Amino acid sequence: MSEEYKNITITLAGRPYPLKIKANDEDSVKRIVKGLNEQINNFQISYSGKDKQDGLAMTLLMVSVEYHKLQKQASIKEAEEKLDELEGFLDTLLK
Repeated sequence: MSEEYKNITITLAGRPYPLKIKANDEDSVKRIVKGLNEQINNFQISYSGKDKQDGLAMTLLMVSVEYHKLQKQASIKEAEEKLDELEGFLDTLLK
């Protein structure tokens, strides 16, 4: 089964960008773009005198930090799951 793709244009920091995305990802992409634009605008309001580039850079930094935190949490969860498996295996050996 081939996936259906769709061409859309998003506007990020006031600039249009054409994208080719999976059709079922459109809502997610639009929500993400909306959140990014809100964050960029909030940064510009908080730090007047800074330009869009500064807003983009700070937004990228904030998103990257959140992504890193999620990766770390996923790694910890994966390690805990592997330890649980090992513990279960050891329990069966010791019985």
